[in-house]
Amino acid sequence: MAYTNMDTNMTTSSALSAGMQTYYNRELLRTFEPNLVHLQFGDEHRMPPHSGLVMNMRKIIPLETNTKALSEGDPGDSVMLAETEVTVQLQQYGEYARCTDKLDLTHLDMDIMRRTKLFGDAGSRSIDAVVREELAKCANVIYAGGKTSRAALTPADKLTSRELRRAVKMLKKNHAQTFGGYYIAIVGPDTMYDLQEDDAFIKVSQYQDKENIYTGEIGRLFGVRLVETTEAKVFGGAGAEKADVASVIVLGQYAYGITSLKGAKPRVIVKPAGSAGTADPLDQISTVGWKMDGFGVKMLQPEYAVRIECGFSA
Repeated sequence: MAYTNMDTNMTTSSALSAGMQTYYNRELLRTFEPNLVHLQFGDEHRMPPHSGLVMNMRKIIPLETNTKALSEGDPGDSVMLAETEVTVQLQQYGEYARCTDKLDLTHLDMDIMRRTKLFGDAGSRSIDAVVREELAKCANVIYAGGKTSRAALTPADKLTSRELRRAVKMLKKNHAQTFGGYYIAIVGPDTMYDLQEDDAFIKVSQYQDKENIYTGEIGRLFGVRLVETTEAKVFGGAGAEKADVASVIVLGQYAYGITSLKGAKPRVIVKPAGSAGTADPLDQISTVGWKMDGFGVKMLQPEYAVRIECGFSA
């Protein structure tokens, strides 16, 4: 088996050359992973093993209000019950890198522990992005600045409390339940920067000793707890004159579901040199990667989610 056409990290790899040529302080520069917030508000449904790849869930349609009084001895007409079906498809996700034994022996930084952390972080971030893309499909949309389409939005159409209040009104009218009395908004740093100009904004430091705080939570405003992530959805160049458009997802409880096999999480898999048998006859190649055995995400109650689209400051 020839390896000449496969991506393998070697001592001559250009992306790693600095670590091969010069000793430097590895404690000086650190990489910080972003807050992974999209996963934490999903309604979790665990798939038992040996049960296939599709989870089928059913949603009961609420009955209409009935204000008609009963006549004595007459129960009236019966009503029909109805339900809708929601299915979630489980998929496998993963990525890996190949490295030579010479790289392992000589490179200053790319030891197995650092590679393990690198792929562990990448796996969690990738699954969070899968959830983000599903939430971006939300059908209930509010455009900032009174605009009526994404293509009309400009950087001046910033997120304000008015759009948040409209989203809260929509969720309340759709009977969306809150998370302990508050709805949740997932925002990016640019959008959050603009929103913090509102005088009614309450910083998380003002109440964090009294309440449980979500990952990335930065404050609250008009019944909405705001969680920030650098991984928030942005529609690049989709606005007026190719302006970027930010997506803010406002959620009620049970809006979307996440499914995994037995509650599995991304795991890191390390294969040392020599473990491949005759496929690696001279014990030269090792691999490290991450894998999610089975994961799915789906909007379960679309009426419990609102997407706000807005411009933002440069």
